[in-house]
Amino acid sequence: MDQDYRKKWQKCLDIIRDNVGDERYNTWFAPAKAVKFENNTLTLALPSTYVMEEYEDRFISLISSVLRKEFGPEVRLGYEVEVISGDKQSSMQFSKPMRSAAVDTKFMQSTQRQAADFLKPAGGKAVDIDPQLNPAMTFENYCIGESNKLPHTIATYIANHPNKSDFNPFFLYGSVGVGKTHLIQAVGIKIKERNPAARVLFLPMRQFQNMYVNAVLNQKLPVFINWFQQEVDVLLLDDLQEISGKVKTAETLFPIFNHMHHNGKQLVFTCDRPPVELDGIEDRLIDRFKWGVTEELPKPDYALRRSILKFKAEKNGLSLSDDIIDCIASAATGSVRELEGIVMGVLTRSITLNCPVTLELTKEVMRHTVKAAPSGKPVNFDMIVDATAEYYKLSPDVIFTKSRVRDIADARQVIMYLSHDLTGLSSSAIGAKLNRSHVTVLHGISAIQDRIRFAKEVQEAVTSIRAEINRLAKL
Repeated sequence: MDQDYRKKWQKCLDIIRDNVGDERYNTWFAPAKAVKFENNTLTLALPSTYVMEEYEDRFISLISSVLRKEFGPEVRLGYEVEVISGDKQSSMQFSKPMRSAAVDTKFMQSTQRQAADFLKPAGGKAVDIDPQLNPAMTFENYCIGESNKLPHTIATYIANHPNKSDFNPFFLYGSVGVGKTHLIQAVGIKIKERNPAARVLFLPMRQFQNMYVNAVLNQKLPVFINWFQQEVDVLLLDDLQEISGKVKTAETLFPIFNHMHHNGKQLVFTCDRPPVELDGIEDRLIDRFKWGVTEELPKPDYALRRSILKFKAEKNGLSLSDDIIDCIASAATGSVRELEGIVMGVLTRSITLNCPVTLELTKEVMRHTVKAAPSGKPVNFDMIVDATAEYYKLSPDVIFTKSRVRDIADARQVIMYLSHDLTGLSSSAIGAKLNRSHVTVLHGISAIQDRIRFAKEVQEAVTSIRAEINRLAKL
């Protein structure tokens, strides 16, 4: 019996590796060991609670689907995790039963509904595609200013000329909340308005990944690829960064991209970074993302923030004075989403308290929603290295060596953790600065995240180093 469940778990691991790629597999799944199978519950031994939480938060849909395939629909999942305290690993263990893989039927059913066209028997009649477009995300509801004028111009051109190849693909990138999703959905809506028969499909990248997993588990991958190639005229893929590290999904997107592009079908992508900064994707696919036009959608400038505030306020029947609009536009510099949140907060507070909208009321709302602007220099990698080296009484140069002396290794992992937390550097960029691999950085970050919960000395180190970094930033 022991051998049977371990063989089945190994089959699960093989499927998981195909879906997440070697890098993520080695980081998250290779350490997992199947230790027992009792009462229809498979128990996995994991190296830390952080890994267990990642399984629950990021991978549970994939794990549940694979377990059901190999162990049956009623299988349950349990964990055993060793607790680390400081530099000692205790023998105390705990088991935390997780939700049954069988109860994740909502994911399976919804994904099969999404994939109904390509999972039907061959020769079945195609049904109309649900474009999954939000009718509120039109060009008419999109505010335009100097900062977003060029991306908007490209988007409207594509919407009006979807069969021309001038901007195919259109790769739109920018930070969270700047309006990327709204803009590409507006493209899809306009195309459908001009030609209701156009087969437009908007998909978040995570949904595409779920559909891919379902196709693999149902042994329908060729049909899945063919469905996109033959049935979709305009493909709008949102949050492309989700494909990073998912080698098999990227390999599947490649023939879809090639066929659609070759046949003059429009492809539009959004991402939080430009193509060259995507990790874990083959160069040939990165190269194709750059075939058309790549454009950044920046954070809204002051004039555009004022326009957005006026538009959102009027749309919600709210009258904002110029003083209030100036106050919000000056302080809320983050994103369109932040501005929308402030307008709704002011409206809600005004209605709840049955009082007029005043500058004081607006400032009160903003105290809860707008992050205070930093008074000093932005935190950078060098500040983190200097503060960490000082705490551990090390020369900064020794941190960049291959030494595995305890204090040096600890300092290096703390730098990885704080760089990930306090700067905009990707794990690959942090690794390049420390002469370490992307996987090593991920391990270092997760190690500190796990130890900081139980090890007082690690908590004290991180707290003290943060304080010193703040001091350096104010100089």
